Amino acid sequence: MAEEKEGGLVFHPLDQFIVKPLFGDGPVQWYTVTNLTLWMAIALLAIIGVFVLGSRGRAVIPSRIQSIGELIYGFIYKMVEDVTGKDGVKYFPYIMTLFLFILFSNYLALIPMSYSPTSMIAVTAVLGFGVFICVTALGFILNGPKFLGLFWMSDAPAILRPIIAVIEVISYFVRPVSHSIRLAGNIMAGHAVLKVFAGFAALALVSPFAIFGIVAIYGLEVLVCGIQAYVFTILTCVYLRDALHPSH
Repeated sequence: MAEEKEGGLVFHPLDQFIVKPLFGDGPVQWYTVTNLTLWMAIALLAIIGVFVLGSRGRAVIPSRIQSIGELIYGFIYKMVEDVTGKDGVKYFPYIMTLFLFILFSNYLALIPMSYSPTSMIAVTAVLGFGVFICVTALGFILNGPKFLGLFWMSDAPAILRPIIAVIEVISYFVRPVSHSIRLAGNIMAGHAVLKVFAGFAALALVSPFAIFGIVAIYGLEVLVCGIQAYVFTILTCVYLRDALHPSH
């Protein structure tokens, strides 16, 4: 929101990311129902609406909602199979759940006056570190000490192998950080830019340009929401492939 002051307009584009209690004005505790909680629940209900209620009839000639569900299901299933191989298909439900939560949260956040759960680093960090912990544990469970072969490049010259191993270990532990920050940063940046253009729309002199900017950025955000869900999911598949086949 923009406020007019003596020096002009004052923008607060980051105010939209503040986590607030839905009831009352007290401090936010771990048990407090907040705007973040509300929109995460709405995303969950939307997923249930599309994939449970929308396809409950399992019609041979699908309805529009069932067609959307089947399209998303087939798209993610093929991604998991292509990237991880047949061995990774058994983990498809987990990857599908991640994709749906991120996708629906991103697009629901484009509704005016909504809240974006995936703009919160706390939410994306849980997703990113959750993938990291699960994949690492799975790698050691399935491969034992052989999983450490992921960091040892046997094809490289012997003198370079220790150096490459250190670099690989560092890059491996950076994965959950980049995985979570990439998603939160892109979503937050897009919404902040939209808020800035909306603030400039209050100025009569530049309002036509600001409105054009809002439309352009909003259209870009429609693409970004889908792309970020895809990027997060395909990176999860890549990390899963490394756990299943560390020697590759």
